[in-house]
Amino acid sequence: MWRRLSFRTQLFLPLGASLLAALILGGILLQIFAPGQVADEHEPARRSIQTIAAALNSTLRASDNPQKTLDAFVQSLDASTDIQFRRMDGGPPPSPKDLRNLKKVPQWFVNLITIPEMEAAFPIVIDGRHVGDIVFFPDISADLFEKWIGFLALTSLVAVLMVLTGTVAYVFAGSALRPLQHLGDGLTRIRRGDYARPIPVGGPPEIRQSCEEANALAATLAQLSQDNRYLMHRLVSLQDDERRDLARELHDELGPLLFSIRAGTIALTDASEPTGHLGNSAQDLLQSVEALQQTNRRILDRLRPLYIEELGLSSSVQTLLRNFRKQAPHIVLTDAIDRDLSAIGGPLAQTVYRVIQEALTNVLRHANAGNAHVQATVADKTLVVEISDDGGGFPADNVFGRGLTGMHERVRALSGSLSLLRVDDRTYVRCRLPAETMRDVPSPG
Repeated sequence: MWRRLSFRTQLFLPLGASLLAALILGGILLQIFAPGQVADEHEPARRSIQTIAAALNSTLRASDNPQKTLDAFVQSLDASTDIQFRRMDGGPPPSPKDLRNLKKVPQWFVNLITIPEMEAAFPIVIDGRHVGDIVFFPDISADLFEKWIGFLALTSLVAVLMVLTGTVAYVFAGSALRPLQHLGDGLTRIRRGDYARPIPVGGPPEIRQSCEEANALAATLAQLSQDNRYLMHRLVSLQDDERRDLARELHDELGPLLFSIRAGTIALTDASEPTGHLGNSAQDLLQSVEALQQTNRRILDRLRPLYIEELGLSSSVQTLLRNFRKQAPHIVLTDAIDRDLSAIGGPLAQTVYRVIQEALTNVLRHANAGNAHVQATVADKTLVVEISDDGGGFPADNVFGRGLTGMHERVRALSGSLSLLRVDDRTYVRCRLPAETMRDVPSPG
């Protein structure tokens, strides 16, 4: 539980506990030593009264009228003094000082000190008969008030120390936590791939050094990220070059050969009609050649959709969607394609086209879906492509296949993101790309 507390709480609790312990210790020491101190302070007065009682007994023994002398002594006593006379013949007993009448000292404080028994009685004798006692009732109100003032001073001192210490600790914690907070926020940005904004350097030397090291790490990761994007861009460019070369070979070499085979097959078919020989075989061969030509066109289209540069991305995507509807009439396909896509070209346009193409291919082959939706919009300098379907979704491990892995590499090369989601029994392939992505990524310096 201690580890869950904030740094300020962990700092304040020991300080507050130590000051509170000091206050409690002061109260305990006051309770232990105050009664004996009060008794010691009134011990001289008690001895003086004992001396007075002895002197009075000597005077009464030497007096011709001891009773009159005693009455005169009793009348000379002031009710406010600590000395009073208590008669043995049943007269009214003197009343001790009532400490509860102290208005400036709380009763709980009086009970805390535990005042000892301070009363002392010294017998007075006339003609060998015990006629009364001189009683010592010390007035300890001033002593209690003094102790109360001392206790208040101690409490005030502890309170002031707590406030000062808490203020210093709060300021120190703030000055120490603020750089740590900046460091934590900066590390979070680094983890998310944001290396541009540096971490403010401040605080104690140890924290400043950590911030500087984190900024150096961010600079290194930024350079590595740039190098990685460059290498991925080069990889994608090489793949596109290979696709273009392969498409050119298929178009320039295989295309004429297929056309020649088809022309020869048609001539063979025309020549075999008068004789009636080889007619069915020639027709089968012609159908195979036509199927091979269609397959070649589909392969060429997947390798390099050349009409993107001629028609624009928006029209090319619409053509792709029309071909999908023809190929999969059992799937209801809807779309929301932004017309602003026509202004996008280069690797970004090819990437968008490939993402939609690969996602629809997965829907057709694996999803077993009844309907699908394609959306491509440009907003706030961000191009968002989303393909969703109501099929069975991806496997539990949710791992990219070979096609989506290639698309993921293309998207990352353009500083974008590609994610797979499953929400409300629908599967989403969502791609986000910066709309201002340059055609070429600069090589690392």
